[in-house]
Amino acid sequence: MAIIFFDWTIEDFPNLLHCPFIYFPLWHKWYLERGNGWNNYKGLTWKVTHNNTWDKVFSFLGFTKGWDTMNDSRYLAQTKKELQHIFRPRQEIVDKAEAMIAKIRKEADIVVGVHIRHGDYKDFFGGIFYYSLDEYHHIMINIQKLFKDKRVAFFISSNESFSVDIFSECSCYRFGKEPSGDILDLHTLSLCDRVVGPWSTYSRWASFIGEVPLCCLKDKKNNMTIDSFSKVADFYHFENGESTVDYWLKNAESSGYDHLGNAISSPNSKSCP
Repeated sequence: MAIIFFDWTIEDFPNLLHCPFIYFPLWHKWYLERGNGWNNYKGLTWKVTHNNTWDKVFSFLGFTKGWDTMNDSRYLAQTKKELQHIFRPRQEIVDKAEAMIAKIRKEADIVVGVHIRHGDYKDFFGGIFYYSLDEYHHIMINIQKLFKDKRVAFFISSNESFSVDIFSECSCYRFGKEPSGDILDLHTLSLCDRVVGPWSTYSRWASFIGEVPLCCLKDKKNNMTIDSFSKVADFYHFENGESTVDYWLKNAESSGYDHLGNAISSPNSKSCP
């Protein structure tokens, strides 16, 4: 398999970068880390992967986009262990993540990973997947009530800077600024006993690769139960049978957007907010 375009975090996954049956023909460390190499590469990636002409060229050559394979889950079960090996981060990241979880487990029976995605989610699809810090606080308190006979602690993963001290009555931990922080958080989430967060491929990947039950927040009411947590089986499905597509479309349409994030026109208004 040849992968033409990749993210700069490729170096955080040495088993992927050096996998014997995966080839990265454009991976040239001497160029990418020289001067403006990575920025040039990212600019090239964006232009080429968002161009209809290049789409036709790559299709003619037999290439496909990763997003176009989301429906194909035929070999996931038999290749799961190999995938977990390939996508194991470099050892420094693994060591930090395992140390964090070990530290939390000294005072907790259950470690719940909380994915707080702010930034782009404040406006994405009109903010339907955005939850305030106060709302996350209430979610954590509700989770403590679900496991009232257990000592519950929380690992916080977020793209926003804040002190975990704001979550009173909750035992919370998070990393400070770390190299490869996004991957460190992601791997740490995959080591938790449960994960909760908004509709996002980030937390779904943690659930899939770590085989951790995930609860996707479905509305502001946060009426979750223990059964709300389920492992992700593939890109579109949880092991309990729930479909991420149904969840996505329901939330988007109820907020006035189609599946691509475009405002839906209605007879009474030019477009929905």
